[in-house]
Amino acid sequence: MTENPFVAVVTLNYNGSSFLQECIDSILDSDYSNFKVIVVDNGSKDNSLELLERLYGLNDKVIILKNKKNLGYSKGMNVGLDYSFNNLEADFCLVMNNDTFLDKQAISALVEVAQKDEKIGFVTGKVYYADKPNIFQTIGKFSEAGLLNIRYRGKGEIDKGQYDKDCELDFCDDIFWLVSKELYQKTGGYDPEFFLEAEDFDWQLRAKKAGFKIMFAHKAKIWHKVSMVIGKDSPRKAYYDARNPLIAVMKNCEPDIVKNYLQTRIYKIYLPAILKTALKGKIQKALYMFAGINSALIWRLKNKIAIK
Repeated sequence: MTENPFVAVVTLNYNGSSFLQECIDSILDSDYSNFKVIVVDNGSKDNSLELLERLYGLNDKVIILKNKKNLGYSKGMNVGLDYSFNNLEADFCLVMNNDTFLDKQAISALVEVAQKDEKIGFVTGKVYYADKPNIFQTIGKFSEAGLLNIRYRGKGEIDKGQYDKDCELDFCDDIFWLVSKELYQKTGGYDPEFFLEAEDFDWQLRAKKAGFKIMFAHKAKIWHKVSMVIGKDSPRKAYYDARNPLIAVMKNCEPDIVKNYLQTRIYKIYLPAILKTALKGKIQKALYMFAGINSALIWRLKNKIAIK
């Protein structure tokens, strides 16, 4: 166990000037002392860089990295992870969305749990809705029946202390999670295949194959504004939501799991959802969902993924 390990808090920004300051200020208000904030600007077209330079240009706790264009979530975030672990020699990286604000005790709570076992790769905590501050968005996920049913823990529940216990998780979202240096060195960060969506699912599948654990730290809290950048109902998001989980499973799972997952997700979940979306008049979104499935199936053929 390292006393007071160095944590690099990495957030990726794309046109987030309207909410970026609240995120960074909440990190800077942390009760944890040994950290820096790494803001990776992913080719923003708004006034994000001007705002960052004006507010934090002279703050030695904040480092601004500038991508010339939008690299997508995975490549963009990897810029921050690489800089943090290899240039700053961070012990941990706290990855968090920029449309969030962090509880001042969150970093301390995450680090405390992460140091209990060297095989802990990810640690997350309680994620609340920003506009409903005592309602959970997620506190991790359960997985059942060979990945066929992955469901949220606590979603929509009022926090009454019912989850006030640290525990191991099957999966979680990367709205915020602490990443260990050992995990990064052995798995290499996010897979650039995933421009948007399911990048966290893929990394967790790889982490679990490598023997790492995913943990929940009940004292760590964050509030999330939910899909502020791309939008909840974006056709582009619908495309990647349909495509990327299929590819993540094909990349990381055994043929029998792949077969069951593809059949169940496509025929029992995606196609009915596409029909329902079209009947609601959201034709463009339905077409993008269908295109996402086709893209995943074409990827399977190109990569010769066998299923039983």
